[in-house]
Amino acid sequence: MPNQFLLTPYVLHQHSPSLSQLAGSGWQKNEPTFVGNAHSDRMMVVLHRQIATFVSDNVERGHRPVSISGDCCSTIGVVAGLQRAGLDPAVVWLDAHGDFNTHETTISGFVPGMALAMITGRGDQTFVRSASCRPVRDERVFLADGRDLDPAERALLQQSSVRHLTDSSALVGSVPADQPLYVHFDTDFLNPIDAPSMSFPAAGGPRLDEALAVARGLARTERIAAVSMTAWKLDGDPDRMTARACLQVLDALLSGGSPMTSSAGADSKAAHGS
Repeated sequence: MPNQFLLTPYVLHQHSPSLSQLAGSGWQKNEPTFVGNAHSDRMMVVLHRQIATFVSDNVERGHRPVSISGDCCSTIGVVAGLQRAGLDPAVVWLDAHGDFNTHETTISGFVPGMALAMITGRGDQTFVRSASCRPVRDERVFLADGRDLDPAERALLQQSSVRHLTDSSALVGSVPADQPLYVHFDTDFLNPIDAPSMSFPAAGGPRLDEALAVARGLARTERIAAVSMTAWKLDGDPDRMTARACLQVLDALLSGGSPMTSSAGADSKAAHGS
């Protein structure tokens, strides 16, 4: 299945030019023109809708959409696009954090830390409704790792039917065998020993070889319908150690770890430091 890439160089509504260096040959960019002083929520709605259109168009063409952005809220657009194309995938969420907060449970108030909760119908549904995204049923959601949770977030997750797998090596054997998969890879999923340049690092987590084994196992199911990745802190990665680790995992999801032919930009200047 050919992969098609969309880069959204934003963190929430803030344009992030440093993300543009990730773009490989043939990638599309999600950089709409905002007129005047557009409201931040409105800007995010536009970005999510553009992602949804990209995803649905490519699924309908028999391609696999790959969405790269600066925050996890962009996943709302991916789910909306898959649903628009007639898919109801299981959601596999690779993340150091749960992203299962609501405004009532969060300590920080950080909106991307609410993305998975929003997708399952919890908390503020403004972005979900604006993208025409239907809530994903808990039992179709698999959170792998999620080692850094707020106390009330942990309680909310435990009350849910979301599958929280603290041992990510158990993931491949847990996902349904008869459903398409949407895999979201937040790069802070990786142990900071191997990928230290993160905006919100969390101690522990899978080492690179463990994460690659998980990614290759998911790829071997041949049921990954879409992939998204939240990028690392590019301007804090002078030796490109983090870039290389993250892009290896992305490529393993897309190609099973074969030579970099499927990720179109995974051997880009971001990985090589040029």
